[in-house]
Amino acid sequence: MYFTRLPDHTQPGFDEALHFSRFKKHNIIFNAESSSSNCDDHVGCLSFKTVLSGEEWYGINGHRLAIRPGQFLILNDDQHYSCTSDNGEKLKILSVFFKKEFASDVFRHAISKEEFLLDEPVAGSPETLEFFQTLNHITPELQLQLSGLLATLDQQGYNETMMDEHLVFLLFQLIRTYKSESQRAGQVSALKSSTRAEIYRRLCMAKDILHSTYMESPDLNTISSLSCLSVPQLVRQFKAVFQVTPHQYLIRIRLKHAADLLKFTNKPIHEITWRCGFENVSAFSRAFKSGHGIQPLNFRKLR
Repeated sequence: MYFTRLPDHTQPGFDEALHFSRFKKHNIIFNAESSSSNCDDHVGCLSFKTVLSGEEWYGINGHRLAIRPGQFLILNDDQHYSCTSDNGEKLKILSVFFKKEFASDVFRHAISKEEFLLDEPVAGSPETLEFFQTLNHITPELQLQLSGLLATLDQQGYNETMMDEHLVFLLFQLIRTYKSESQRAGQVSALKSSTRAEIYRRLCMAKDILHSTYMESPDLNTISSLSCLSVPQLVRQFKAVFQVTPHQYLIRIRLKHAADLLKFTNKPIHEITWRCGFENVSAFSRAFKSGHGIQPLNFRKLR
């Protein structure tokens, strides 16, 4: 199924039970533009979330994170979540909800040997993957897959068989994300695999806080409290997994957004400074030169 408009849950007569019952029967794609979105509580199936413009905030397991262009989020089956966007900025979302049996069959093929699939081509017991529900960067390979899906919808319209073929390859891209995240979780310093996974999940919460609130100045105590890690544990394990400290990671995020604003907008330096969370223009210029080897204005001229 394919939707180009977001449902209005507040509209009189909106049949919420009917709307959400479709998510168990079909793969569903939302490719929609809106000035706002709001869903207070939804129990979803495995889904892929990204935005092409604007930002959308999600509430998951007691913490909030913002999805912005270039990022995506994977939500697991039966995950409670909320989502909202009400800052007045134009929002263009791309969400894909995977029918459980469809995703299980793809997962089964991804982890099975070809000779086994020849003997057992029809799915037996369902295969599931539990993704770390954290912000991820869209890789060039994933971007290519998404661009192909959107181009097909724009040029040829929606065809269920054709879209299911695209979604098979999208799921294989998400499996690559799962494997990458699992390897990263293995870098956590702990003996038990269950402990490593739990610490990594909390580190991801800390990472998402930095991405979502980079314009503010989140301090270590706040991040520590929200991610349920002590400050020493947060700093030590964050450095082990992401190779930088939380503060260094925050500066990287700010500089990335600053570079994008310099390349793609004509916003003045002082506005970029406060938009990216730097104290003043001098501090921004020093940090930018340290990170990119060039002053902001010269970077803009070269681009």
